[in-house]
Amino acid sequence: MSEHWLQEPEWLWNLPEENQSASVHHWIQQLKNIKHTPEMILYGAPISRSSISVSGASLYPTEFRRAWKGFATYNLDEKVDLTSYLAADAGDVAMHMTDILLSHQRIQETSKYLAKHYPSTTLCMIGGDHSTTACAVRGIKEVFSNETIGILQLDTHLDVRDPKELGPANGTPIRQLIDGRIVKGEHVVNIGLHGYFNAKQLIDYANEHNIEMVTLKQARKNGLNKTIQEALERLTAKVDRIYVTVDMDVLDISVAPGVPASTPGGMTTIELFDSLLEIGKHASVKHIDFVCLDPSKDSGVAQTVKTGVYAWLQFVTGRILQSGKR
Repeated sequence: MSEHWLQEPEWLWNLPEENQSASVHHWIQQLKNIKHTPEMILYGAPISRSSISVSGASLYPTEFRRAWKGFATYNLDEKVDLTSYLAADAGDVAMHMTDILLSHQRIQETSKYLAKHYPSTTLCMIGGDHSTTACAVRGIKEVFSNETIGILQLDTHLDVRDPKELGPANGTPIRQLIDGRIVKGEHVVNIGLHGYFNAKQLIDYANEHNIEMVTLKQARKNGLNKTIQEALERLTAKVDRIYVTVDMDVLDISVAPGVPASTPGGMTTIELFDSLLEIGKHASVKHIDFVCLDPSKDSGVAQTVKTGVYAWLQFVTGRILQSGKR
């Protein structure tokens, strides 16, 4: 394949005979069928072989699309019609069956391709495990080489484990980017850390590289929405574009059976939804991903997959509110 490795996803919805868009699966169009430049492009990165623990996160892009049918295109709380926003599905990056490094390279090349050909479009990657974030940011940096990229990370973990020990695994993406001089540590803000889930040596690395660590306890005391807003404002003052990575293990274990790395004391679904709405409103946010959701571990009613789709729709709602469309 030239320039990119996009292929049709495993799951595609058939459009209704009449041009209806009351449900999300009728609203999202395939990128190849859109004549105008979309405001958002979705693409899947279905890999989880690079996960430290056994994971079926590679299944999420398919289950994410499957769940669209259960969601309407009208946000009752915000009185926003999503169909005013042109969102396109570019498909999935073709993964190699066994070669993790090659698969990562394909994600990087695809992210580069999309950023190059759609420079003003919000790019949204659906993982996959968290290793995909490093690939996407590297690809975007190749296109915007003269711009500074900041990262807002919603995560229970720092994900700064040493790739020299683990390889490019899902516990290493932020360290990959810092050690590779793609992103500066001072341009990374992590919100969601709590409890006993980050070893002291990882916290030492974060402090050494000036990563801003905002614990969930601090965020709740300050007000989570206010904390998100302030973090985005601080990043905007220092960088040219913001990449948001949402590791779904930021959620509390009680509400996220489909995230094996979720922990006690994490975010509630409402906290995550409100956070994504605020993030979507911010113009400096140009890219976002959702990672580490394993549908094979989810409940029988796809509880966590539905939460993931809802969170993404909140981000889309924020984009619409930011643009002035309703």
